[in-house]
Amino acid sequence: MVYLTRSEHFNAAHKLFNPNWSIEKNEAVFGKCANQNWHGHNYELLITVKGAPDSDTGFVFDVKQLSHLIREYV
Repeated sequence: MVYLTRSEHFNAAHKLFNPNWSIEKNEAVFGKCANQNWHGHNYELLITVKGAPDSDTGFVFDVKQLSHLIREYV
């Protein structure tokens, strides 16, 4: 068996804000997540696949296809 691990980095942002509350109350309840300019996080995703290498290509999994699946589902 061979293991192949792919690392992908991505960013995501969010804002927690109740429009029925004042800015002060939103900040008190939600903290930095109530920032008017949003609040972000950086992520690293590690995906590992295992299998026997293909006898023709030597691939365990096509890395281009793996990248496509990551973009489609993450």
